[in-house]
Amino acid sequence: MSSKSTSQLASKIAVIGDRELSLGYRLLGVDDTFIVSDADAQSIITNVFSSEDFSLIIIAEQVRRKLPRALVERLEASISPLVIFMPAPGEEGEEESLAALAKRVLGIDLKVS
Repeated sequence: MSSKSTSQLASKIAVIGDRELSLGYRLLGVDDTFIVSDADAQSIITNVFSSEDFSLIIIAEQVRRKLPRALVERLEASISPLVIFMPAPGEEGEEESLAALAKRVLGIDLKVS
């Protein structure tokens, strides 16, 4: 984490993905949305991630699949900003459960009985 004090930490949300995902979050009031193509996704994500302007970055799952593994691992390991990969509606595939997210971000196991 940078040398910012707690009171100076960013509290903005960024959404990076296709037009549908970005417009959906715009309608919810998120101003910082980025519609990316395969060609510019990596540079936009790197710039947003390094800017220290955001506390939460939501990235479309289909964008994640096109990123280099090293960058994905760096994003997944980050807690400031927190990066979440959002699957498209109805999309099947690898989806991070709440328990897995809690373990990754908070370092705790949520046991379901």
